[in-house]
Amino acid sequence: MKSKTIKVDWLARVEGEGGLQVTVRNNTVTQVRLNIFEPPRFFEAFLRGRSYAEVPDITARICGICPIAYQMSGVHAIEDAFGVAVDGQLRALRRLIYCGEWIESHTLHVYLLHAPDFLGYPDSIRMARDFPAIVQRGLQLKKAGNEIVTLLGGREIHPINVRVGGFYKVPSRRDLAPLAERLKWARDAALETVRWVAGFTFPDFERDYIFIALRHPAEYPFNEGRLVSNKGLDIAVRDYDEHFTEEHVRHSNALHSSLKNHGAYFAGPLARYNLNFDRLSPVAQEAARDAGLQPVCRNPFRSIVVRGVEIVQACDEALRLIEQYEMPDAPAVAVQPRAAMGYGCTEAPRGILYHRYRVDEQGLVLDAKIVPPTSQNQKIIEEDVRFLVGDRLHLPEEELRWQCEQAVRNYDPCISCATHFVKLDMQ
Repeated sequence: MKSKTIKVDWLARVEGEGGLQVTVRNNTVTQVRLNIFEPPRFFEAFLRGRSYAEVPDITARICGICPIAYQMSGVHAIEDAFGVAVDGQLRALRRLIYCGEWIESHTLHVYLLHAPDFLGYPDSIRMARDFPAIVQRGLQLKKAGNEIVTLLGGREIHPINVRVGGFYKVPSRRDLAPLAERLKWARDAALETVRWVAGFTFPDFERDYIFIALRHPAEYPFNEGRLVSNKGLDIAVRDYDEHFTEEHVRHSNALHSSLKNHGAYFAGPLARYNLNFDRLSPVAQEAARDAGLQPVCRNPFRSIVVRGVEIVQACDEALRLIEQYEMPDAPAVAVQPRAAMGYGCTEAPRGILYHRYRVDEQGLVLDAKIVPPTSQNQKIIEEDVRFLVGDRLHLPEEELRWQCEQAVRNYDPCISCATHFVKLDMQ
């Protein structure tokens, strides 16, 4: 194939607006561009001059699917600036609400956005005609995650109960009891999910990635830990800017992230799994092994199985947290503003989400930096498509186009977050 043009007007089943352009000349892929044309949203500018107390409510509006991630990274960064530690049951509730977000976000991706690729459907609506019981299971599993977010966050979308220092209101054990019953079903449904997606046919595609994720001494990472890689990186969150850089490229309204002196890196479920397999609960580890996964997996197309394993992990973790819960004496710890710089990084469903804030003595935000997971994965997505197309130029046009779209959806990109794919043009 010396030259060819493949166009997909809208690549659906991702969040946000963008495009993918692949240029092939003389049977060689010469350029891949993930064109993100969704307008910039300027959240960092919105935050300047606002009170630290407004950070979780403003940043929650960045994404309707993963608002908890933005709230958690924000409150951790502000608390770091003020020298505040949130522990005990308040810390446990933060992990619990994060479990809810992982369940609903991963389930949405697995059942409605990504599974149609593997089963040959253009969308989940047509898939549901042939698999009504499976799609219904996915909707109910997603609902279980939403119920956690609603109870702890005050509402399902853009929650309002998270604050610096803790929460505005905390639940009683009685409030959490119905969630526990729901989560027992959800954990079983998550195990069924892993078994279901493990039966898909996966393209033979592996690369030697630089995986980067948080790693905690004892837990599968949600809110805390050091930033580590499989290539020797091991740093505190506050050292993020010393090792990572962002640049503007003409074809994207989202900044491109790079690991200094290394280039593209991979964040998200596959990175977490490879760097923290030993931190998964026994039931999640067993689910992974039964699905044919080894502790190391380098095939991004199998990320749908890994997301299923993380749904199991989140359900299992949520049940443990509810069983051990005791209502704290106060919904939040005291916070005293001071002039300082604060750093926070948590694991959004799609990968590490970094926040940095500089505040004055009254707690007003002077400067903000937010690095979403999708902007960090842009370079690695482009590299994946380059390698994928280069090895498959012999395929029929329709099949090659399908695999390119599928490769992008491996990362569950949230373009709306990254601009603070839906068009493939292959030449």
